[in-house]
Parts: sequence; structure tokens; C-alpha cells
Amino acid sequence: MTAADKRKQRHSASLATLGPDDPEALLGVDFEPRTRPPTVVTTVEPGLVALQPVLVQEENAVGVVKEEKKRVGNGEQRNLVENHQAHLRADPIEFSKQLSLWASGTGWRSYTDYIGGRVFYPGYSDDCMRGILSSKQVNKRIQEVTEKRLAGLQLPEGPEKEKKRRQIQDELKKEARRLSEGLVAKMDNVRFLRGFGALVNNILVRMYHQGLEISIPEYARFKEVAQMAASKKQSLLILPCHKSHIDYLTISWLFFRLGLSLPHIIAGENLNMPVVGPTLAKCGAVFIRRSFGDDPLYSTVVKEYIEQLLENGKNIECFIEGTRSRTGKLLPPKLGILKYVLEALENGRTEDVWVCPISLQYDKVIETESYVNELLGNPKEKETLTGLLLNTRVVQLQLGRIDVRFQKPFSLRGWLDEQKKRRSTSTTSPLGGTGIKNDQSVLLRALGYEVLAGINDCAVIMPAGLVGTVMLTIRGRGVGKSELVSRVVWLKKAIEARGGRVADFGDMSPEEVVERALEFLKDLIGEQTDLIESTYYPISRFELSFWRNQTIHLFVEEAMLCAVLYTRVKAGGAAPSQRMERAEVLRELHFISRLLSNEFVYPPDGLEANSDKTIVALEDDEVILTEGELIGLNPKERAAGRNNFDFFCFLIWPFIETYWLAAVSLFALAPTCPPPSADEPVAWYAEKAFQASAQLLAKTLFAQGDVSYLEAVNQGASSSCRNRKRRELTPTLPAATLFNAFQRMVDVGVLLTRRSTSNAANASIAKIGKDGKPKLPKKPASVPLMALHPDWVPRRQADGTIAPQGRLWEFVDRLSKFRREGKNRRDNKTVSVRVFAHCSTIAPQVIEYTAFQNDKPASDFWAEKRQAAL
Repeated sequence: MTAADKRKQRHSASLATLGPDDPEALLGVDFEPRTRPPTVVTTVEPGLVALQPVLVQEENAVGVVKEEKKRVGNGEQRNLVENHQAHLRADPIEFSKQLSLWASGTGWRSYTDYIGGRVFYPGYSDDCMRGILSSKQVNKRIQEVTEKRLAGLQLPEGPEKEKKRRQIQDELKKEARRLSEGLVAKMDNVRFLRGFGALVNNILVRMYHQGLEISIPEYARFKEVAQMAASKKQSLLILPCHKSHIDYLTISWLFFRLGLSLPHIIAGENLNMPVVGPTLAKCGAVFIRRSFGDDPLYSTVVKEYIEQLLENGKNIECFIEGTRSRTGKLLPPKLGILKYVLEALENGRTEDVWVCPISLQYDKVIETESYVNELLGNPKEKETLTGLLLNTRVVQLQLGRIDVRFQKPFSLRGWLDEQKKRRSTSTTSPLGGTGIKNDQSVLLRALGYEVLAGINDCAVIMPAGLVGTVMLTIRGRGVGKSELVSRVVWLKKAIEARGGRVADFGDMSPEEVVERALEFLKDLIGEQTDLIESTYYPISRFELSFWRNQTIHLFVEEAMLCAVLYTRVKAGGAAPSQRMERAEVLRELHFISRLLSNEFVYPPDGLEANSDKTIVALEDDEVILTEGELIGLNPKERAAGRNNFDFFCFLIWPFIETYWLAAVSLFALAPTCPPPSADEPVAWYAEKAFQASAQLLAKTLFAQGDVSYLEAVNQGASSSCRNRKRRELTPTLPAATLFNAFQRMVDVGVLLTRRSTSNAANASIAKIGKDGKPKLPKKPASVPLMALHPDWVPRRQADGTIAPQGRLWEFVDRLSKFRREGKNRRDNKTVSVRVFAHCSTIAPQVIEYTAFQNDKPASDFWAEKRQAAL
């Protein structure tokens, strides 16, 4: 078995490797990995997975259908808009012909013969609403809320109470109807769908002028699953990644073009705006609040609608990340809709659901520049799908092509049964007898990360991803054209050796592929031509990191192991002194992998097994050399200038830098004076104020050379709130790396969170009036606060400076060893006196003091507690 084959084996371990993510379970123990569960291969029908020849219909200029039988083979793909790209100005006659095909509903445009549950007929939305309002679930909830409100009135038994009961019920029924009207997709008019389809087709072919590519073998497999699911009145759960507002249009247009029942798209209520909201609702959008709040009916109405769709075999689309990824890397999964789907399956509302991970990759994402501004802490510009589509400058951009890939759909019923079976026979169940609620929680996380892994597995790396990755993983100011091409060729081979896929550009040479990518990245990569050879240099490293992050999942294990070895390599000395004992490597890998577990999806085999595979892979690539129990750099790699070793390190260093920065910023939470009472030792700070302070510290340290990567300065939230049911931070903007680092500290109890309605808390977020005083709201808001666990609070010395000791200091000391050492910063101290002084300067104001109510200690996650087990 080759090393490449070994690296592709990632689906054999049990769910027991999934550690509990319950914060209470993590207190007092080491980090648990966020691993993907083993893939369950569910046999559905004979020949279902076999790649049969697929019939693709196309038309000539006058609309006559041509049937072309495509021979299915490895890597064969198809541009679905190849013959529908006529522009009005360039070719008005051909454009008019194509428009007439849309108007007449010729061929596939008629959308009358599609695979899946029936939609787009008059009265469809009314049928859905009647189903919701007449359901047992909704009426039971109305009855419960009625009785609860009635009890609060304390009325005596009699006619008056009955009258009041009927009045409350009528009000709640009207409210349920109002909620249903705002929720249900208005998929009633197929003629409207055709018109909107023509508009979307024109938008896509103008913006992405090189087309929309799919894999024919993947489509053949996906179509067979869709046909089988339709025959059994079962739903497809479409779970794509989310990189752009264009994702909404791409998936719907794709299903329209391929003759599949359009999914009901779970969308945020922020898209339900005048004109665009009703338009999207008529094409399948289901607008749901981001927070259900205290509404007693809303969650029940949403749950019933989802279950009703599944019961009737309608397709559902939900972006698994919950929001667009500003960093290019997949975000942790959002599990709300998955929870409803899982409950519908377990409650018998449907026999099965077919989970369909989908990857969308773009040559260029139109929002990238605004992502950079958000992550750097600049005020968020109001940006909507409507704004993008109505912006003629944006629509006329030529942004390359879109690649859509379908991961093999899997049976949720089969997956669920297999996971329960594995867990019931495991001697190290992650549940630990904590009950049904935790059982569902573990399954939901496992399912979420299985979907993310599926998206990563089927994703293709675009040329911009190759070039962007190379530009950010080389030493020096720039790179020559020949070396850039050779590194891209090496990277392509490395990706394919690890089971990844690179976008196919036919007969284009590597030089042409690189030139194509440079054209799309011309605003991010500069070229200097007055030299011996053309030399390219990064203009915007931050924006290029969006493309680099699309490849990192393929190399994360190698990157972490190389970062571990770097702790010894950067110390210098003779080659033998730069080697590490295997046991020490495993200890350091355990530390760094647990710390970064919010960032990556790890293989399920466990730390030691994954480490062994990674060591073998790096040995086969001649990056490292093992001699007995010692691991060090391969002499060939050292002689070659550590190109490949540095490549892996450059991938992971920005994340390590960000977590170091987050940990250092916690020194700002060291109180400058003792608490007013020994019984109330916990000092609470406003989250918003602390995040602003951390951002200011980050920018200062980057400007002064203490932080090497601008990416470490990003922020994931301008404000946040604490989820009432979980001890976590919930950002109003997507979670970026710095925010993930703070969230990880919350997960293990290093950071504590709570809410407060006190005047002091409200003053911290209030606007300042003309009199210079904060304008408090009439109704006090529930303000999110944060504090350090008492065991982690740094101590101050007699002169008021922070003492270099304690748990936080020890953690930062250990983490700093993984950081890159460069000409702008030398490793002389864990944290310099100057950085400590900055932390004291940015310290936010204490909002209030309280007693410590948690009797469990915070996690010592730098400790070597598992050394014996390893």
C-alpha cells in the first residue's frame, strides 16, 4: 500500500474518539478533539453508486433538443451554461433566441418534468399553511400557552374565564397564521420561476463568464439517489458550503437546470427585504429568524413546517455553516435545522432523509474585499444580495467560473443507526451516561462535522487557491515566474496525493493555469518586470489568505507536526540536537491540536494513530526522518532549503499567532485593584469593550513587529451575546480565528460568560449624550459580560505591573514556542515588558464584581495528563 493510499484511509475509527463538547464535561480535563466520525457507507439499491452513463439534454440555437450521451469517466466535467451565454450587446439575435426559449418554456426550461416532491402549483403555499395550522403540534402549543397566560391572570372558574380562554386562543391562532404566512415559501407559480430562472441565468453567465462546471460522474450518482428518494417520498437535505451571496442563486439555478425539485432554502430574515424578499420566497426561500427569543409559538411553527416538508418528501437546503465564511475556511457547523431534521426522523415523521454535502468554489468571490474590512474591525458595510444584483458594475465583472461538486449522498437513517450501534458497543462511550439530551447533542455534532468533512472531500481547489497558497508559504519578498509555476505543480501533486482534487482545465499547461489565476488575483499579487525574470509579490496578504485557507484542510496534520518540530529546529545547533523524542512530539501535538480544535476537522482515528500516519506520510515525502524514537528533519529537506517543511509551517503559523494573541490579550483582564469584597472576587467586563481592546492590541503589536501575520489581527464579531442554553459566545458576524480563540477559552472554562441588566452594564454599550453622559435605554438591555476564571487571573506586582507567573503565563509560554521567529521579532521572552504594558493600557473598565459560582476548576490544558495513555 502506497503512502497516498494510507493517507486516504480516514473512515475506520469509532465515534468514541469524539470527545464530549459539553463545557462542564471539559472542565478539569484536557482538550478534546473535534473529529469527524467515521463515514458510514449505506447500501441503498443495487447499482445506485455505480456510475452509469447519464443523458444530458442540450439544444441548438432554435431550441431543438439534442440528446448527447456523455461517457462517464474519471474527472469528466461539463459546463452547464456553455450554450446559454449570449449577451444582448455582443449578439442580440442569439440573445433574443435564447430569451424566447425561456419565454416559451422549451425543453428543460418548462420545469414540468422534474425529480422529487411536487412544487410550483397554484395553492401550494396555502396547502402548507393549512397543514401547519391544523397540526397537532401547533395546536397543542397554542393550548399550553393559553393555559399558561390564563393561570397568570388568576381568574376564578366560570364564564368569564372561559371567555378569556377563547379570546387568548383566537389571538394565538391569528399569531400562528401570521407567523406561517411569513415563513412558508410561496412556490405557487412556475411561470414566475421560469422568468426568474432566465434572469439568474443571465446574471451568472455575465458575472462568471467561463461557466458553471459540474462533474458528470457525481451528477449521475446524485441523480440516482434523487430518483430513489423521490420514489420513496423522501427528502434530499442539501447542505452546501457558504462563500458568497451568489450561492443562493447557484444552487437553485443548478437544480432547475438539472431537472430536480427545487429545495426550500433556509435563509436569514435579513434577506426578507422589500421586492427581493417576496421574489426569493416565490423561488423557495424560507426566511427564519436568527434568534427565536422568547416567542412561545415561533419555534413550534418552524419545527412543524420543517417536519411537514420532510413528511411530504420536499427537498430542503440549509447552509451548514450558518453564514458566509469570511476567511475561506469552513466554519464550525450550525446545528439548529439539523436538530429539527433529526427529531423528525426519530419521531417517525419521515422514514429517511438523504444528506447531500455540496461544495461551491469560485475563481473569485465578489465579497472578498468587504470580508477583509470586516475582519480588520472596520465598520461593516450594509451588503445584500439585492445590492449585488442591482449593481451593474458587479454584474458586468468577469470573475471566471464556478465549480460545483456533489459529495456522495448518504442515508441519515443508516448513518444514525450505525452511530448508535457503534456507541452502544464502545467501552469508551463519549456520553458517559449523561442522558438523552447529551446523546442527541453528540450525534448532532458528529453529523455536522461529517457534513463539513464531506464538503472538504468533494471540494476542488481552484487555480487562485493554488497560487494564493504558494504566495503565502514562501520566504522572501517575492517569487520568480519559473519558481511560482514549479511550486504550483508541486502543490497540485501534493493535493492529489492526499486524496484532494484540483479543478480541471483540460489541455492548459501549468504556466497557463498560473497566468489565469494571476489575472483574477491581479489586485492582490503585484508583478515587477524590470528584472532578470518577472517576479511576483503579495500586495494584500490578508486577502490572499482567503484562498490559502481553501487548501489548508488537506495538510493540517502535516502542518501541525512540522510546527511541533519547528520548536526544536528554530533553536538552531547541530542537526542531531534538533531532533525530538516521539513521546515529546505526541505531547506537543496533543496540546496544539486540542487548542485549534475549533478551526479544523480532524480524522477520527485518534491522536496516536493520526500521528503515526502523518509521520509516515512526511517520511515518504522526505521531509522528516525517523531514527528509532527520534524524529527530525530529513537531510535532503535541509539541503533543499526546507522548502516543503516551511510550506507546512507557513500554513499553520497564522492560526498559532492568533491564538497566542488571544491568550496575551487576556492579561488585560487582570484587575488593577483588589475586589471590594473577598466574597465577590470575579471581575466582569463588557464583551464588546474587551473585544475592541483586543483588536487595538493586535493592531499595535502588528505595527510594532510583535505579531508577524496581519491575519492574526482579524476579528469575528463586532459584538456578541451569550447563548442562554450553552455557555458560548454567539457573534453577530461570522466566527473568525481571533473570535474562535476566545470561544475556545469559553468552552474549557478559562473565560466565564454571563449577562447583566445593571446600569453599569448598559452604560458600557450606551451612546454618549451631548452632556457627556451615557444615554441609558428605557428598558434595560441584557448585556453580555466576560471574566477570567479565578484560577487564571494574573497577579500584579507591588509596582502594579503584571507578574510573569501563573496558569495564563505558563500557557502563553508554551504556545509561544510554536510561533515563527523572524527578523522583526526574536524569541527572548514569552511576553515582553512592553507588551505587558500595552495590556495594562487597554484594560477595559470593570462592570461589576460577583461571587464565583462554579465549583469546578478551569482546564489545565497545557498539562501532560495523557502522557501515560499515549
